[in-house]
Amino acid sequence: MFRCPLRPHPRLKQPAFRCISMAWYCSGSTNSELIQNLFRADLVKNERVTKAMLGVDRAHYAPSRPYSDSPQPIGHGATISAPHMHGHACEYLVDFLNPGSRVLDIGSGSGYLTHVLANLVTNPLSNEASDGLVIGVDHIPELVDLAHRNMCKSNEGRRLIDSGKVKFIVADGRLGWKEGAPYDAIHVGAAAEKLHSVLVEQLRAPGRMFIPVDDEFDQSALSLGLGAGQYIWVVDKKEDGSIHKEKVFQVSYVPLTDPPAK
Repeated sequence: MFRCPLRPHPRLKQPAFRCISMAWYCSGSTNSELIQNLFRADLVKNERVTKAMLGVDRAHYAPSRPYSDSPQPIGHGATISAPHMHGHACEYLVDFLNPGSRVLDIGSGSGYLTHVLANLVTNPLSNEASDGLVIGVDHIPELVDLAHRNMCKSNEGRRLIDSGKVKFIVADGRLGWKEGAPYDAIHVGAAAEKLHSVLVEQLRAPGRMFIPVDDEFDQSALSLGLGAGQYIWVVDKKEDGSIHKEKVFQVSYVPLTDPPAK
């Protein structure tokens, strides 16, 4: 959630670590300028993802410097990730984000990515029951309320909420949300201690999950102060139910844990 990928992105011509230097150039004065800069810099490649991000004004979700390509605090120890990271997550999942798809967004936070995902799987002007659904889950009730308020700042977001195509739920994201399963795609926006099998079980076959996980083999490095060793894993459940896991790049996310003590 804080650092750029350290390995090449499979959909990009250039290594994704270019965002370390490019991010400052990608920031804009408007939402459109920000997203177009990300696209021109090849940090966001997919045209469907680009259009979905253009349809969500980050100023409704990021309280300060909304058009900067950097993470922003949103309170309660949480952040809204940098836009290029949201773009990468969508691009890894985009083949499973089709009209009518069901999506689980764990650690939904500000609600920004939930709205972008909804743009990829729903038609906000349609009342069809067969249209897509995105469920945002967060363990902090105040953030669930915040996400709901943020989405209602735009007419399109309000329609998605009112139609039930986007729902925000207070729950332990480590357990997913069984009531809405199976999901074509699951996005996890906080680092899990392990790859929770219950989340894999909630994937449709075929389906895909994008999840940051603490690398158990890097705990010795952590003890030496060399970093948390978190990596994005892309987990595919094949049509026959078999599971394929791929570690794709290193990141630094807030932990997927219990709610903070009050």
